[in-house]
Amino acid sequence: MTRRYWNINLEEMMEAGIHFGHGTRKWNPRMVPYISAKHKGIHITNLTRTARFLSEACNLVFDAASRGKQFLIVGTKNKAANLVARAAIRARCHYVNKKWLGGMLTNWSTTETRLHKFRDLRTDQKTGRLNRLPKRDAAILKRQLSRLQTYLGGIKYMTRVPDIVIIVDQQEEYTALRECITLGIPTICLIDTNCDPDLADISIPANDDAIASIRLILNKLVFAICEGRSSYIRNP
Repeated sequence: MTRRYWNINLEEMMEAGIHFGHGTRKWNPRMVPYISAKHKGIHITNLTRTARFLSEACNLVFDAASRGKQFLIVGTKNKAANLVARAAIRARCHYVNKKWLGGMLTNWSTTETRLHKFRDLRTDQKTGRLNRLPKRDAAILKRQLSRLQTYLGGIKYMTRVPDIVIIVDQQEEYTALRECITLGIPTICLIDTNCDPDLADISIPANDDAIASIRLILNKLVFAICEGRSSYIRNP
């Protein structure tokens, strides 16, 4: 794996509040190696470990992007949804930021069928075909299109399961993580002090409730992906 310098510094992470974990009563004992202290009833994440694993994750996605691999970014809770969409669009990645539909990856044939339906309805809307239908039929199809856009809009161009999945909140996206594990898809997961660090291929200990924390982690990963894509374009 290529080793690069990603300009990850502790001061920047502290300003983003990455070091703030959950309350000491709400934690996973397996996170002990990633916790440096307790302060006013909350655990404090060891930012040196965070920097190390974030750097490893950046190296992984850079290498994958430089070989033309495809990424999926998953984060559906309110604080992460918009950040996930912006990061994915910037890095030309697929994303899920509303609701993870069970079997989205493990039952790919069903997902593929839904995507075909989604694309067909989008085409019908763009060509005006929906407006030429009886009002009742058009209304039903438009509701279907709206629902598909909400849940599948971020993966509308995905033609196969992704090569790497980036997950913003392990607890929130546990179903997605289990599907990746079942299929053997490498995962990068942002984990707070209430998570299991042994589930993902690379777990990045960080505050998964603060917008600034999520944004910083995603920005670093997206920058690495964009750098890798540029390398792929220059050296096809």
